[in-house]
Amino acid sequence: MSAPGAGWRASKRSSKLGKKVRREAKTQRVRDNVREGARVTRNGLVAGLQVLGTVVGGILALVFVLFVIALGVNAGARWLARQDAAEQSTPAARAEKAKENLLIIGTDGDGNADFLAVRLDEDDRQILGIAVPSGAFMEVPGQGFERVGDSITGGPGVSLAAISNYLSVPFEHYVLVSSTVYQDALTNQSLRDVMANVTKTDYTDEDRTRIAEFIATVEGERTALVPLPVKPIDLGGETFFEPQRDQIADLLLQWWDVRLGADDSSVRVIIYNGAGTPGIAGEAAQQMIAAGMRVVDTKNADRFDYETTMIVVQNGDLEQGEQVKAALGTGEVIDKPSEQDVADVIVIIGRDYQVPSEQ
Repeated sequence: MSAPGAGWRASKRSSKLGKKVRREAKTQRVRDNVREGARVTRNGLVAGLQVLGTVVGGILALVFVLFVIALGVNAGARWLARQDAAEQSTPAARAEKAKENLLIIGTDGDGNADFLAVRLDEDDRQILGIAVPSGAFMEVPGQGFERVGDSITGGPGVSLAAISNYLSVPFEHYVLVSSTVYQDALTNQSLRDVMANVTKTDYTDEDRTRIAEFIATVEGERTALVPLPVKPIDLGGETFFEPQRDQIADLLLQWWDVRLGADDSSVRVIIYNGAGTPGIAGEAAQQMIAAGMRVVDTKNADRFDYETTMIVVQNGDLEQGEQVKAALGTGEVIDKPSEQDVADVIVIIGRDYQVPSEQ
């Protein structure tokens, strides 16, 4: 057997070199593929993140837009509510709403009284009434939080203001009858004997006749005189009554279309006597109640030398302060926000306040 020649060695070396080259080429291709895969993956990840960012940004933008819209809607609703409250509190609007309302006061002249807040609904030919016992506690203008029956000591005007203030229903006229006539009306569920037995009223003879004629035409089943929902409380052997606001709200909504609680748009006011004149806070309270505001408390100020009436807006806006100023006819409006949620406006009556002559 002959030995391999030089050409064979060259071929062998060439074959080994070719294999090496092919291995390196293959390795390079693998590396290139890995790099390309990494590049594609990276580009895909970046693109995915960009898309995700766009989607998230779009969602956040949409949420922001919806939030801004909600704020706008809420602000618009509050503005409309304030506008409606302002319109409804004008003297003409309140007089129109009060035209069918009547406060019947039952008393025997002993400094105590019971009340029947009545709606004479001529359109639907019905009579609706809520009987308020003398022992019901509520804010009495100029007298503070006490038995509403004691309001009669200040005159029928104070009683009208107290009942109007608590029910958020305007009552501008009253009739005074004996306790016997009052109780008979509740027992018999009829007002037919009331107008014939009036001892005192601010109605004209013509109005009394008109009301009596209307009452006579209302069928018995179209009259509903119900007691004020109250919870009896025994204090020192004497019974008082705590009005149940939630149940009262249902009656007011059905009979007078008045909304209490969160839907109540009335300006809530606390009044301080800063002038030192006895009873002046109560006079101002009656004036503001007549303007459609709700007085939650009346008391003395820290001192009695205020020259200017201060109208401090704490939980509302300056428009409410201007409403109070318009009702009083004087005062300086101050914006001083507070976290308390009892009243919207604090009023300190100063010496510049003048009680209207007709009050």
